Amino acid sequence: MKIDIWSDIRCPFCYVGKKKLEKAMEQFPHADKVELVWHSFQLDPQLKTQPERDPFEFFSEIKGISESQAKLMHQHAYNAGKEAGIEFNFEQQKIANSFKGHLLIQLAKEKNLANEMEEALFSAQFIKAKNIDDEATLIEIGKKVGLTEEEVQNALKSDDLAYKVKQDMNTAGNLGINSVPFFVFNDKYAISGAQQPPVFLEVLEKSWKEFSDGDNGLQIIEGDSCDADGNCN
Repeated sequence: MKIDIWSDIRCPFCYVGKKKLEKAMEQFPHADKVELVWHSFQLDPQLKTQPERDPFEFFSEIKGISESQAKLMHQHAYNAGKEAGIEFNFEQQKIANSFKGHLLIQLAKEKNLANEMEEALFSAQFIKAKNIDDEATLIEIGKKVGLTEEEVQNALKSDDLAYKVKQDMNTAGNLGINSVPFFVFNDKYAISGAQQPPVFLEVLEKSWKEFSDGDNGLQIIEGDSCDADGNCN
């Protein structure tokens, strides 16, 4: 059985969703037979990396709201993270384009290290306040996950991996996915957003009993997510 996951490493609810799915998997007796397939999704492909910018000032600018309002909007994500065991460090997070990080995820997929790479990049972005668009930072992350420095350097200039990132995003568009995280269970059931572990567990159990049937279309359960307009709720 497989779960396809569309996610952006700049999306806090994608990190929350990952943790909640993992919690559900701990209670699922067939977890060892579930394959997680991570797919790239960029909420803002045109984002200019500006690691020196204050994150709340930046967010208030692009959304046209006050900094105090920006902080309040982040509070919901912070509380969701706390519940999932994540201590978000929004005050120090870097404004950085996620494309290079997605190149590493695509490489990690080829080496069965995608889940480890997702965790490392989420942690770098949201906890350690690293610049995930910086080559030296990505080399450090890659080596900790199990890649070599040469593999990371080659990945960052790989047209093949860049194509796979764009292909994932095109597939998302074809499926009507416009916010992340988005989970598809055996091509039959879908969860949009960071649902609670019991919801994930229920869908895991349903999916285990049923084979995919493409003619029926996706049945979608919705929860907290981030969309391409920068709205996280």
